[in-house]
Amino acid sequence: MIEKLQFYIDGKWVDPVEPKTLDVINPATEEAFARISLGSAKDVDKAVKAARRAFESYSQTTKEERLELIAKILEEYKKRYNDLAEAIRLEMGAPKTLAEKVQAATGIGHFKTISKILQNYEFNEDRGSTRICKEPIGVCGLITPWNWPVNQIAAKVAPALAAGCTMILKPSEVAPMSGVIFTEILDAAGVPAGVYNMINGDGPGVGEALSSHPGIDMVSFTGSTRAGISVAQNAAPTVKRVAQELGGKSANIILEDADFQKAVFGGAMGCFGNTGQSCNAPTRMLVPMDRMDEAGEIAAAAAAKVRVGDPADENTTMGPLSSDVQWKKVQALIEKGMQEGATLAAGGPGRPENLNKGYYARPTVFTNVTNDMTIAREEIFGPVLSILGYKDDDDAVAIANDTDYGLAGYVSGEPEHANRIAARIRAGSIQVNGANVDVFAPFGGYKQSGNGREWGEFGLEEYLEVKAIQGHNAA
Repeated sequence: MIEKLQFYIDGKWVDPVEPKTLDVINPATEEAFARISLGSAKDVDKAVKAARRAFESYSQTTKEERLELIAKILEEYKKRYNDLAEAIRLEMGAPKTLAEKVQAATGIGHFKTISKILQNYEFNEDRGSTRICKEPIGVCGLITPWNWPVNQIAAKVAPALAAGCTMILKPSEVAPMSGVIFTEILDAAGVPAGVYNMINGDGPGVGEALSSHPGIDMVSFTGSTRAGISVAQNAAPTVKRVAQELGGKSANIILEDADFQKAVFGGAMGCFGNTGQSCNAPTRMLVPMDRMDEAGEIAAAAAAKVRVGDPADENTTMGPLSSDVQWKKVQALIEKGMQEGATLAAGGPGRPENLNKGYYARPTVFTNVTNDMTIAREEIFGPVLSILGYKDDDDAVAIANDTDYGLAGYVSGEPEHANRIAARIRAGSIQVNGANVDVFAPFGGYKQSGNGREWGEFGLEEYLEVKAIQGHNAA
């Protein structure tokens, strides 16, 4: 049993004010492998005071000093890379290959990206006699989820550091071990005391205290829409900035002129990746009505290719869901899809054969789904693909936009045709013909998928305030 019972506050590992522990469960075995402490509002208050003290000096550091710090973090990160990958495998059941080649790699990606942006970023701009200054917003509360733990931590911490902010991080209590290692990395890199603080805890104990604390100037939250609403409500009385990346129910439109086999197969695999636990997963596949059966066969063949099993096995391509709560939710929604009349083309409820322990789900494909069904409306956050039919382009766009969410969208087809359709989708990030992810591009959503943007220059500017000094350049 690994025990990480301290928090990182003001440059030191400290005991919680009020001892309270939580077992961290390995979803592949359903057994505890680690134990952490759960923080409280008192711990948050200590961290906020440290961050406010540190802000006075860190906010005045030069761009060069911050670039040097980021370079040191990258150096230390590489030393602990394998430790991070192993923690991610154990805490959330990510297959070994995914944890090593993708999940752990995202942290390096975000720090390298912000370093390149910071090198060329101008914090001051003169417009006539007025100087426009972009300054660090202050002390930031960062609340991150369990599904891409290091990715989401780095996507917030890297730009906050680059902007000159100080911060308190609350990693998810479901997958906290990678957050502890990340904190050890920043400590080893020599981040000044109080600039970066980390408190483990749950939403009621730490999340609410962070979002409501008057000493925090901004909250950046990634998680469910339900929790995001709570964060915004808690933040409202102090009128702090709230940046949120929330849920999604992304449409994947396969146009008639697409490479149908490739697009459907790739779209299905995209839905099953990370056990379907990605907010931007292409969970609603839209195909021409008369090709529904063909799409179902291709997607079912993709599901059959998925190798569900022990995350430690290098041949495994899909591990378990993150928790018992998540497993029960996914099972209930699969059952709901069957009850509401969707056609089950692959998978279904229960665990895959030969897996009687662990929170494993079956890669599942539904065809003949209509957009009023629960499985087309709610974010399932599991390996469940819903295939819907459309009559023409206008119908496809209408179905795609008929959702409370707007995080991502996908279109496959002849390039000019696909780009016209992409322009009509009401979502923050659209990928055309399987384009690779661009870490310099903004990431965030419309509607109930959140507000604000992460990644790249847009992500940096979330942590900046804008000041106008009029008469600065007067003759």
